[in-house]
Amino acid sequence: MLHVAVVGSGPSGVYAAQSLVEQDRVPGVRVDVLDRLPCPYGLVRYGVAPDHEKIKSLQNNLRTVLEHERVRFLGSVEIGPGALPPARLLGLYHAVVYCVGAAADRRLGVPGEDLPGSHSATEFVSWYSAHPDVLTDGFEQDGFVRGVESAVVIGVGNVAVDVARILARGVAELLPTDMPDAALGVLAGSGVREVHMVGRRGPSQARFTTKELRELGSLPDTEVVVDPAELALDPAYADPSALPAANRRNIEVLRGWAERPPRGLPRRIRLRFFLRPVALTAGAAGRVAGARFERTLPDGRGGVSGSGRYEDIPAQLVLRSVGYRGVPLAGLPFDAERGTVPHAGGRVLRDGAPSPGEYVAGWIKRGPTGVIGTNRPCAKETVRSLLDDAPDLVRRDVPEDPLAGLRAAGLRPVEWPGWLAIERAEAALGRSLGRGVVKIPDWAGLRRAAQEQEQG
Repeated sequence: MLHVAVVGSGPSGVYAAQSLVEQDRVPGVRVDVLDRLPCPYGLVRYGVAPDHEKIKSLQNNLRTVLEHERVRFLGSVEIGPGALPPARLLGLYHAVVYCVGAAADRRLGVPGEDLPGSHSATEFVSWYSAHPDVLTDGFEQDGFVRGVESAVVIGVGNVAVDVARILARGVAELLPTDMPDAALGVLAGSGVREVHMVGRRGPSQARFTTKELRELGSLPDTEVVVDPAELALDPAYADPSALPAANRRNIEVLRGWAERPPRGLPRRIRLRFFLRPVALTAGAAGRVAGARFERTLPDGRGGVSGSGRYEDIPAQLVLRSVGYRGVPLAGLPFDAERGTVPHAGGRVLRDGAPSPGEYVAGWIKRGPTGVIGTNRPCAKETVRSLLDDAPDLVRRDVPEDPLAGLRAAGLRPVEWPGWLAIERAEAALGRSLGRGVVKIPDWAGLRRAAQEQEQG
């Protein structure tokens, strides 16, 4: 019987597990889905904005896979430095599929980027999504929006739209979500009145989807402001007919906002284009006080060039949202230029040759591209390679139950009943606060909830 470990319980990992147990080429495959956190679902739990209930409901689909009779969830299992080495993990399974995503944020590489009040958008998302690493890293003390009237979000993708929307949301709209109570309290006292979302290129090249973009225009007490002169710099703005349909729709939405007269609402989201960050500036207290941008111009080849003209935007909070990057996992090869594990059809390559039993799927395989659904064909390709190799893989002797080996290595995996106990604890927390389900935001609380199941 083929026994496979999938490292990572986000969409790519769960789709890999699903492909393994639903195929009929190799019957009876058993899959353990491992995760560093005691909670499953990866970025669906900790990356999707709390006010996006429809997308978050994807957890129900992932749950069905994790409750399959031949799939086992094992949380609180860390692979890598100071934890379980990949070589030892491979000794417990016939094959291991790494679906560890792209955990690092790309940096701007400009002076002042490390000033207090300057963060990656991912840090902000993790804070309001109750990722337990946030308390460990000390961001809770900062509170992000305390004392902030103007914020700058650098980037024009969907994550940038998410954080801009959350910054402009009123507490009444966030109260029904599963946002942790501490973050909700801070946002309830927010004085943010201006949110500037800034891209270095033009509106026809922005990466947000039209659905996400339109949401900004439906926020209560918030108006979206677009400068017609900046739109007009884009060669495709006047005649977007040659653009893909999604980009054409974006142009139409932006055109509507640009032509609308000001409404004088309490909050404003300003969409800016053709501005490249060159520095973050500090105020008297040593915190970020603004961002300096250089005006860019289309270069005729899809890129931009500097104009030598600059603009300062005052801000007490700067969030960069300029992409993600994979990080090396000790014991696995890594392509530093691409930020991915070298592979061929999902097979991990060591010194150019496939490494028996080691595979990758998701962002660590192809880079941080695509939407959630893109992970499904990506995982299927990897699983096809694994199944092709299965006749050789099953010849290797592995323990009948790898869980005993994980425990022998000093790990205390949180199994599915432990996760269900966390779910119950979060529902109880919400009831105690007069809300719906509210996430537990810290490691100690998550472990305590899971251990209560073990002790029960």
